[in-house]
Amino acid sequence: MLLPLLHQASGPYDFHWSLHADVVLLCIFVEAIYLYIVTQLRDVLSDAGRVRRRQAILFTAGVLSVYAVAGTPVHDLSEQYLLSFHMFQHAVFMLVSAPLLLAGIPAWVWQALFRTVPGTFRVAKVLVHPIVAFALFNAVVLVTHFPFAVDYALNHHWFHFWVHAALLVSAMMMWWPVLSDVPELPRMSAPLQMGYLFLQSIVPAVMASFITFSDSVVYPFYEKAPRTWGISALEDQQMGGGLMKLFGSVVLWSFITVVFFQWWNREERETREPTWHEVDTELELMGLNRRR
Repeated sequence: MLLPLLHQASGPYDFHWSLHADVVLLCIFVEAIYLYIVTQLRDVLSDAGRVRRRQAILFTAGVLSVYAVAGTPVHDLSEQYLLSFHMFQHAVFMLVSAPLLLAGIPAWVWQALFRTVPGTFRVAKVLVHPIVAFALFNAVVLVTHFPFAVDYALNHHWFHFWVHAALLVSAMMMWWPVLSDVPELPRMSAPLQMGYLFLQSIVPAVMASFITFSDSVVYPFYEKAPRTWGISALEDQQMGGGLMKLFGSVVLWSFITVVFFQWWNREERETREPTWHEVDTELELMGLNRRR
């Protein structure tokens, strides 16, 4: 992911597990910084809130998901052989790693950053605005998947690292209006979240459809790559586009479903009259219904 490959693949893929020390070190560094902030710096900040175990688990899962596609054979296959693995890698960054990392960062970490670094709140307020975040994310996805950009990234691996970084950061911005728990920059209402995610499920699907139904190979790099497992370059491209569309649809529509039912249950609780058990419990908590 960070360092250039020593040589271009010259034959079909021979399964082996490379260490990718750069990816291992990067993941360890990110996890260590997170743990330092939520344990050591938390004691320094007088108004720091608590860190839920769930948040730490989600953030760590996000780091592990990055390693799973950047430090394993998935990375080698995506960088040298198959576009389908390339698309899968990017889909994981955008639709798995980004929301997990964002959901794992406590609100008080962002609030401390906004207070201590001048101008960050004003910049963040612009970048995570739903329209701006939506536009920037889709622009990054579109530009980084143009044939010339993909070929350049695959031949210049320092640039490919920054492509991955841009996809991950812009995806975290895109997810902010849905997952934020920062009061100063709150998430959207449930109906707006569903509309936002619905639109997000459509835009990348257009690009994926173009790749899937193209009659010719779009990416010269993968056309020249050694064939693996008997998959032709065009079949690989069709699988890559289909996977990108399917993966995105499943994740985004899963979120839409969860948001809908949470909203529905919340509306139900607010509109129905309280049960006698709920009233009795509330009176007991207020000390007005002491049971003998």
